[in-house]
Amino acid sequence: MNAYAPILVLGALGAGFAIFSVVMATLIGPKRYNRAKLDAYECGIEPTPTPAGGGRFPIKYYLTAMLFIIFDIEIVFLYPWAVTFDALGVFGLVEMLLFVLTVFVAYAYVWRRGGLEWD
Repeated sequence: MNAYAPILVLGALGAGFAIFSVVMATLIGPKRYNRAKLDAYECGIEPTPTPAGGGRFPIKYYLTAMLFIIFDIEIVFLYPWAVTFDALGVFGLVEMLLFVLTVFVAYAYVWRRGGLEWD
């Protein structure tokens, strides 16, 4: 248990700082709203109240998020493989090539179908 004590202390310090920051910001932060705060943002979008359901988003946002997650998962699998590359030998190389090829085929399919187009 002594080996995990520094990790627990660091986690407690991080959580404590986060909670302290949020509480202090709500207690001493400004609560006055004026015309400048309610004006359009720099991007030109007028701040309007959102509907009760939160509004609708185009499906492209979700597709892009899923693609991002797929490639993040690929990177998560590449790190341990790179660390143990010497120990795995040719078998590990062939398996990783098959994995990357599978992900590349999925990427090519999405690209061909126009999943990366925003028009």
